[in-house]
Amino acid sequence: MNLENFKAKPILGILRGAELQIIEPLVETVISAGLESLEITMNTSGAAELIKTAKSIAGKRLALGAGTVLSMRDLKTALKSGASFIVMPVLVRDVVKYCVKNKIPVFPGAFTPSEIYQAQKAGATMVKVFPADCCGPEYFRKIKGPFDKCRLLACGGVTPENLKDYFACGADAVTFGASVFRRDFLLKKDFRAIGSLIKRFIDAWEGEKDED
Repeated sequence: MNLENFKAKPILGILRGAELQIIEPLVETVISAGLESLEITMNTSGAAELIKTAKSIAGKRLALGAGTVLSMRDLKTALKSGASFIVMPVLVRDVVKYCVKNKIPVFPGAFTPSEIYQAQKAGATMVKVFPADCCGPEYFRKIKGPFDKCRLLACGGVTPENLKDYFACGADAVTFGASVFRRDFLLKKDFRAIGSLIKRFIDAWEGEKDED
């Protein structure tokens, strides 16, 4: 993952539950819609092959990472498959330590101020605040008071309608997952619907930039 590129378009897609047979049109849909960063969760069946295949299809057009990395075994599998960044729902210290040492962008999850501080101290590239919608955008403003140097990734409940609020309150990046990569869309292979929803996020971000 090129972090400068991610900072320029700080939107991360989270793909869980996709099957290998649809990964090619799905990756092409993601790219065509304008998304540049995508994680595939390690608790998806066949995640390693999905990451490897997606990377082969996307080339340099898409930064591909692994999510729900909860152990060193997960980490090694993800990296061997070609993941270029690592995301977690919690802080797994040995995983973060390895990533920091090897200059791999890593996004551990946290929620409380203490957890956020510990994740930052461990060397997080960004701290994934999860689940963000429990407290909403204003929580980011309050966290940024004492932790103004901490970069925060909002995960959970971000929509094209409230994306602007999260950035205004201090989020440095946002994610979307099941609200876009809906199970019914994946089963029906409704890539047009998925692409349309992704584009709404991209358009909302472009509008946010234009107002700055």
